[in-house]
Amino acid sequence: MRLHEYYFENLGGKPRGQERQAGKKLAESFGSYEAWRRISRVRAPCVHRLGGPLPGPANGRLLNFWINEHDVAHPAGGTPILIMDVFEHAFMLDYGLKRADYIEAFFKNIDWKAVEARLK
Repeated sequence: MRLHEYYFENLGGKPRGQERQAGKKLAESFGSYEAWRRISRVRAPCVHRLGGPLPGPANGRLLNFWINEHDVAHPAGGTPILIMDVFEHAFMLDYGLKRADYIEAFFKNIDWKAVEARLK
């Protein structure tokens, strides 16, 4: 339930790019915002999971973490800052089998203010 709440909360942003704090943290952790986005776009079509970046347990960097089931494999000590749902129920009605199109639309629709609030 919580992952879906986060997912819907981080949707609905205006297409303007990442916010300052989140973009800086993503760049520190992945080399650049674009590098993180590229990694996420390439990996997401291959999984049937909820996922997204969250603070790493030891070094404070963000890492992409994919959760297969809602009740197992959750990372201890980390709060997800951005959730992307790539289970078929998230996109099939609107995009059919075109998961890549859904993922592209997802990135254009991130509410970065919600992401920034979770990052604090």
